[in-house]
Amino acid sequence: MRLLILLASTTMLAACGGAGPQSAGSSAPPTGSGTGGGTSGGGSGSGTAHTFVDPTEPKTYTAVGASHSYNNIVESPGAAGAGQGSQLYQGDATTVRNSDLTIAYNPRDAIFDVSFNNALAGTSATSRFQDPLHRTDFGGVVEPQIGTPNLGSAQFGIQGINYLESGSSNNVFFSVPGEFAFGLIDPDQGGSYDSTTFFYQTPGTDTQYVSFAGYLRNRASVSNITIENADGSSTEFIRQNNQLERGAFAFGEVTPNDQIPTTGTGTFEGSMLATMVFNDQPDTTGNFDTYFQWIAGQATTSVDFGANTFALSLDGTVGAPLFDGTSRQHSILENAQFRANGAGDINLVSAGGFFGQFSEAWFVNPGGNRLDLVIAGSSIDGAFYGPNGAEVGGGYRIVGGTPDERIDILGTFVGKQP
Repeated sequence: MRLLILLASTTMLAACGGAGPQSAGSSAPPTGSGTGGGTSGGGSGSGTAHTFVDPTEPKTYTAVGASHSYNNIVESPGAAGAGQGSQLYQGDATTVRNSDLTIAYNPRDAIFDVSFNNALAGTSATSRFQDPLHRTDFGGVVEPQIGTPNLGSAQFGIQGINYLESGSSNNVFFSVPGEFAFGLIDPDQGGSYDSTTFFYQTPGTDTQYVSFAGYLRNRASVSNITIENADGSSTEFIRQNNQLERGAFAFGEVTPNDQIPTTGTGTFEGSMLATMVFNDQPDTTGNFDTYFQWIAGQATTSVDFGANTFALSLDGTVGAPLFDGTSRQHSILENAQFRANGAGDINLVSAGGFFGQFSEAWFVNPGGNRLDLVIAGSSIDGAFYGPNGAEVGGGYRIVGGTPDERIDILGTFVGKQP
């Protein structure tokens, strides 16, 4: 069990650790240049030893991927019948040429600046990670905030993941036995919590010119509410306001168009990461509670450069839901398997890479129960990275189409040729 007590009026949510000693050459996100990829913050890099794996100059990258947000109110969290009300859900997937999401790194001072502000997705996370104590990892007394996926665990098995976290709190006691719930220290005062966690795979771990990243922002406030009843009595309860954001992206050194092959084929193997909401119960049980879940695993991208086509297959494992003191009812169980297949075209002129849609997606729960998705809309947007299109990366979205259900899967993928 993790236990994190935040008592100060403004307490930084930070922790030491990370994926081992970090330097510009071993674990900081790299930087480079390329059309639509990175922009220089300190020179063009000409004549330097700068690479994506071993950055020497400040750079800013445009990230390609998807993000979403979910706002709701829970009254009397943990009580019988507590549910999510005042719900607002939003999501958006960016394209290679239409993204305001950025990841910047200054190797001299080991400073990260990330901006995942997207009005269409309802996200607003913009953070600077400059304190060495912002680096955190799993294991020990202090760990990343609840809702952060432990991608290096046996469940997911993805190596080289680094975590950075910062935030603030006020008058809040926050414990984690599987609940995103807050208790008031002083019943006469409210409490607030706001923390952003940014995580990425160290460039060079699996790929040399592109990497993937994710983030989550948890914001919540609690207040003690008193309602005067008609008979003169009063009713007191706690009201919790949740504002949750999630996202997954690819970033790196985009291949110039004139370096991308025009003949031949290639198969690119790598990682996939997705953030999901899945609630298929409103019309059957009346349950409107929705929970975020992470999915992580492998992606295979097959490219025919001569025909200007590609195919994408995703194979992932689903993580545990993020509960919030409500019903805990959910359909996709922890360790369920996720599969999806899609395809599309390469169009460097209009798309700056490749784009397509998914033809099928499904889950298999532990025990063998299969749930096939009705897809209302989907997108795949990717680009080539490195010299001569050596690697690929991109983002995707799958929107469920069954009436009275909230199903949305948003993620990223990267890959290299064996």
